[in-house]
Amino acid sequence: MGRFLGAVLAVAAAAGALVLAHVAGAPTTVVFALGAGVLSLLWLTLLLTLPWNLCFRAHAVLAEIAVSREKGMEISEARDAEAARIARVMFRSAVAGHVVTAAVVLAVTWATGAFTGYWFAAFFLLSTFFRPAGAYFGQLRRRLGTLLKEVTYPRDDVVELRARLDRAETGTRVLEEKAEEQYEALAELRRTVDALALSTHDRADATDRRLAALGREFESTVNRLTDNQEIIAGVKAFLRLLRTDDLGGGGTTPASG
Repeated sequence: MGRFLGAVLAVAAAAGALVLAHVAGAPTTVVFALGAGVLSLLWLTLLLTLPWNLCFRAHAVLAEIAVSREKGMEISEARDAEAARIARVMFRSAVAGHVVTAAVVLAVTWATGAFTGYWFAAFFLLSTFFRPAGAYFGQLRRRLGTLLKEVTYPRDDVVELRARLDRAETGTRVLEEKAEEQYEALAELRRTVDALALSTHDRADATDRRLAALGREFESTVNRLTDNQEIIAGVKAFLRLLRTDDLGGGGTTPASG
C-alpha cells in the first residue's frame, strides 16, 4: 500500500508537470505523449499492485493451510478450494490486464503512427514477469528465514534443556544429602530418647527400693521404741498404705515392698 501511494503521488506530480507544460505553450504532441505516459504509469501501478497482491495472498493462505494440517489441525477442504479459486482468478486477471493493455497500446500506436508506443507495449508485456519474479525471490527469502529458525531454535532449546537438567540433578543431589543428614540426626535423637527413658526407669526402680528399705527400717525402729501393740499396728498400717501409694505412683509392682 505504501508503494501504491508513492506511485499515485508520482503520477500526480507528473500530471501537474503536464499541466504546467501545456500552460507554458508546449506542442500538443508533446503534451499528448506526456499525458499518455502518465496514464500508462498509473495503470501499470494498478496492474502490478491489486491483482498480483490478491493472487500472492491466496497462495500464502494455501501454504499456511498446508502447514496447519502438518501440525494436526483440521481444516475444511472448502478453504483450499476457495483460496485456490481466488489465486487462479487473480492470476488470470493480472496477466489479462497486461496483455490487453499491451494490445491497446499497440492499436493506438498503429493508429497514430507514433513509434514510441511500441516501446510502451513491450514494456507492459515484459512487466507481466516483474511481480511473479519479485514474489518468487521474496518467498525464497522467507523460506530461508523459516528454515534458519527451525534449525537454530531447536538447538538453543536443547542447550537450555540440558542446562536445566544439570541444575535439576544438582538440586536433587543436594536434597538427598540433606535428607540423609536429617535421617542421621533423627536416629541419634531416637537413641538419646531411648537412653533417657531407660535411665529414668532405672532411677525410678532405685527410688522404690530405697523407699521400701526406709519403710522397713522405720518399722523396726518403731518396734524398738514402744511396746504398745495398737500404736505399732496403726503406724505399720499407715506405713503400708503410704508404701502402696508410692509404689503405685512409681509404676512398680507390689513385690518390691
